[in-house]
Amino acid sequence: MNGIAACGALILMSLAGVPSPAQQEVVSTQVLVTAESKRPAEIAVSAVTVKVDNRNQPVKAWAPLDPAKTQVAVLMDQGLRLSVGRELDTLRDFVKSLPEGLEVMVGAMQYGSVRAEQTFTTDHNAAAASLRLPVGSPAVSGSPYLCLSDFVQKWPESSAGGMGQKARIVLMITNGVDPYNGSTSVMNQDSPYVKTAVRDAQRAGVAVYSIYYGDAGFRGSQASLSGQGYLAQVADATGGSLFYQGSRSPVSMEPFLEQFKRDLAQSYVATFDVPADRKHDLVRVKVSAEGAKVRAPEAVRPGNRE
Repeated sequence: MNGIAACGALILMSLAGVPSPAQQEVVSTQVLVTAESKRPAEIAVSAVTVKVDNRNQPVKAWAPLDPAKTQVAVLMDQGLRLSVGRELDTLRDFVKSLPEGLEVMVGAMQYGSVRAEQTFTTDHNAAAASLRLPVGSPAVSGSPYLCLSDFVQKWPESSAGGMGQKARIVLMITNGVDPYNGSTSVMNQDSPYVKTAVRDAQRAGVAVYSIYYGDAGFRGSQASLSGQGYLAQVADATGGSLFYQGSRSPVSMEPFLEQFKRDLAQSYVATFDVPADRKHDLVRVKVSAEGAKVRAPEAVRPGNRE
């Protein structure tokens, strides 16, 4: 297009009430990025590339995850086998050991929603004390994805009040099976409830981690593979991770919980601008650091940090 034609196009856009590219309104948007490496080293912003809908987007800010600006929700499925009781002390120690200043809450996943045992708090001892043995009945469990969707849409307020936007992370302990999607066969892995949970978490800016643990009602390798497949789908799409030990409940959750804390220590917040008229954008983050395995959400809601 020559200069005269380009000028004419801009005039037509103006007359039609359509903003030109230079006039297009943008909103500040953030994603949580984990750059896991066996040799952790701080990553410079010059090594980071962000693409939104396959277009390079300049990174306005890139900073290590600040515990004082982070919230972690530990959600326990109430349909878990009661053998999970042997992990309660491990989970309590984990909550107590989270970085100082980080806000944590404990919740129970049941009947398609989450019952908060306490609100987000920096009192890790109090949060740890609220961890209790689940009911252990398959009827209580429902779908973990309905619980997740409901929770991220109604993200609880902090006990500290309005302190600005914070990174949001969920750690679910569940078998991941979606009983409302019919057969648990790995040939039946297209669940609308899982897809909805993914989209809701992406729009709320929540990274979803999971620890696979067996349910009181669903047993066998078929159910475990189905549940793990769904949990991996949610983790991959939101920038989280799935922890599991074969098709059985883990002998101990401690290695997974330690890895989760290492992930927090190797996470960053990337800030960039996105056109304000969009509702849901595909995102791709690349980091040119040797040996770094990068995880980030596959999509984001523009303006999620406004």
